[in-house]
Amino acid sequence: MTTRKILSAHLALLFCNIVWACDYPFYNLVLGRYISPLAMVSASLVVAAIWSLTPLLWERPERVAPEDRLKILGAAMLIGVARKLCMMYGLSHTSPIDGSIISTTTPLLVLLLSVAVGIEKFTKMKVVGLLLGMSGAVAVVVSSGGEAHEHSSLLGNILIFTSAAVSAAYMVWFKRLVAKYRVTTLLRWIYCSSAIVMLPFGAHDIITTDISVMNRGAVLATLFVLIVPTYIPNLLLNYSLKFVAPTVSSIYAYLQPVVAIALAVAMGLDRLLLDTILFALVLFVGVGLVVGSYGKPRQATL
Repeated sequence: MTTRKILSAHLALLFCNIVWACDYPFYNLVLGRYISPLAMVSASLVVAAIWSLTPLLWERPERVAPEDRLKILGAAMLIGVARKLCMMYGLSHTSPIDGSIISTTTPLLVLLLSVAVGIEKFTKMKVVGLLLGMSGAVAVVVSSGGEAHEHSSLLGNILIFTSAAVSAAYMVWFKRLVAKYRVTTLLRWIYCSSAIVMLPFGAHDIITTDISVMNRGAVLATLFVLIVPTYIPNLLLNYSLKFVAPTVSSIYAYLQPVVAIALAVAMGLDRLLLDTILFALVLFVGVGLVVGSYGKPRQATL
């Protein structure tokens, strides 16, 4: 493995996480004000489906086994439909700061599900990390009801947490399926299936969206979240995983709330409070312990 490939993998991870961090303030800027969550979900899936078809210009279609097609449809309903609906409706009801922080609970939820289905076993470090991380996440969710948290809401935070749980379920239940096919093949099936399912529900909202009332910032934010975050970063993420360990990818995810918070505050969409900082630190320490535990070859299981 060359140094150039490792460097390109790290640059890909850096790009992915910065793009995903921009999602939170940009979605918050337009959702519920100019575009309904249903319209945004449907439109972004259509764009992602179009992106997913472009590799067919230079690669042959890969055959998907009949027994896997229903599984891929299930994966599409989870990661393409359920996750996006929870994320969009969540961000339309809460702050980008809370949303970006709560989303970092995905590794903790992956651990819980993996233990539940017998893939993983608890270790002391994982249990401590899980307890710390989940307590921080719960504190962020519950604190949204306070008077100081005027941009947050309990419903929105719960929806963001549900989105993270759906992502975790996808990672655990469809891990073997993801490894079986090319990334481009799997993403093509997922996004095309998701777009076909969602378009009948969101077509009316898309057509009735009044673009003329948007200011320049809203238009640019809408174009960004429609075109950039869904398909391209997922391709780059899977490319990077060929050259770096998944734990390295998890560490890069810590960039998301940092970038999202900086953007949200700079754009005047939210303000950072002391209790949010403390809860986030507890959550990050917990996630860090869980992620770091995978680098420990010998740990006592519980």
